[in-house]
Amino acid sequence: MRHITSLRGTLCASIAALTLATSLGVASAETFRWAGKTDPQTMDPHAVSSAPVLGFLNNVYEGLVRRNKGMQIEGALAESWEALGSDGWRFHLRKGVTFHDGAAFTAEDVLFSYERAASEESDVRSWFSPISSVVVQDDFTIDFLTKAPNPLFPDSIANFMIMDKGWAEANNSTRPARDAENAATHSVNGTAAYKLKSRDPGVRTVLVPFDGWWDTLESNVTEGIYTPIGEASTGMAALLSGEIDMISPIPLQDVPRLSKTDGFTVHEGVEARVLMFGFAHEADALKYSDETTGKNPFQDMRVRKAIYQAINVDALTSKVMRGTAEPVSQLVSKEMRGFSTSLAARLPFDPAAAKALLADAGYPDGFSFGLMCPNDRYINDEAICRATASMLAKIGVTAKLSTMPVRSYWPELREDNFDMYLLGWSPGTFDAEHPIRFLVTTPNKEKKLGSWNFGGYSNARVDELLPAIQTEVDDTKRQAMIDETHKIIQDDVAYVPMYVQPLIWASKDSVSLTQRTDNFFILRWVNMK
Repeated sequence: MRHITSLRGTLCASIAALTLATSLGVASAETFRWAGKTDPQTMDPHAVSSAPVLGFLNNVYEGLVRRNKGMQIEGALAESWEALGSDGWRFHLRKGVTFHDGAAFTAEDVLFSYERAASEESDVRSWFSPISSVVVQDDFTIDFLTKAPNPLFPDSIANFMIMDKGWAEANNSTRPARDAENAATHSVNGTAAYKLKSRDPGVRTVLVPFDGWWDTLESNVTEGIYTPIGEASTGMAALLSGEIDMISPIPLQDVPRLSKTDGFTVHEGVEARVLMFGFAHEADALKYSDETTGKNPFQDMRVRKAIYQAINVDALTSKVMRGTAEPVSQLVSKEMRGFSTSLAARLPFDPAAAKALLADAGYPDGFSFGLMCPNDRYINDEAICRATASMLAKIGVTAKLSTMPVRSYWPELREDNFDMYLLGWSPGTFDAEHPIRFLVTTPNKEKKLGSWNFGGYSNARVDELLPAIQTEVDDTKRQAMIDETHKIIQDDVAYVPMYVQPLIWASKDSVSLTQRTDNFFILRWVNMK
């Protein structure tokens, strides 16, 4: 018990742990119990494009392609694929695949899933902005025709999950219900290694192996139980007491001690996710300001730059993030394809310059605004926002902070209920084109662009460059266009990029797992010793 005693001062949450133990029940040798900060808000693979949802659903749904342990693309429901010249891509589907209810998988399910995922109700529709049409050639051959050459398309659909057309029709779930509910919100009929046994949203989700899976299961887990635990001390107490086998993330302050604690392993890595602040660019006035000027200071680049230079990112990474995060100047990290080495330097932290910029923009006495942040989505997200608010106060800008669970956070952002907000973005293709398409391109439902550009940032040159970036096959020419785009984003201060988030997981030593840089937890790679 030495290791529990040594952590008792900061990890004591015995009452909460006992309550959790009651809900978890009695463990068996092949039962794996894991926990995270937040519950996936839906079981619908097309309703919410967020890592907690897509990461979890990768265990029960599959796409045409998938990423392996090293993040390379490999075949899943498609055995192979090839380019149709410059016209698009042909996918050859795997035969003999069945859904969890026994229904046969065919190209009609792929076509249906495309139409569903590309619909206006879908949160992943931007994935299909390059597509002009989808054509079924036969039961196991399907073509995705593109508006122009698109070499990135197979990479871009690694999280495009295929649903059973017949099941969706029978359960009145032919379209996603992002802000409501239907059968797909809480039920699953996928093709993946695990199937949904039971779900109590916000409390407990149970997965069991799918005996009819087409691939070979590497895991010996016969039951996987996921429990969201929002309180860090409760989660750590549950891990230390043996009630759970793995948790993600763990509090940064507990990493050094847990690393030295017998019986446990800390899994550390660097995620692909960049944390940033976004602005309400298109709003005519601030929604949460105490002033009654009827203006929106964030429409002025000088104000946005002042905010940037008033935030001490080095202090955030060294103190709040305890040295685990790396400052970044762009919407992608240096490990991503398309990172601009010539633009790697951040603007300097300079409160005096920030005050001068505010005065020059007509706000010498500052102003107040509403800062929206989640409190259970990113590592230390609420602490980062509180520290940022304190920094902005030093230049006379008052951030009225509102924090909430991510389940409520995304709907608030989609309703434009913010003046400034915190966002983390991990490029699904590991390429700079991804955040440009989702976060920077002018929102356009018809073209399926800018679906996560909550603030409505718009630049005509960026809009012009995106299609060229998507179709250019010459790497040098393509990088030059990406560099130009990064430069525009930086000059406009479209966002305030801050740092790359770390990966901090912890488990019992008896657990063997794989930690991917997209922070997706894949149950089929877990083994219990």
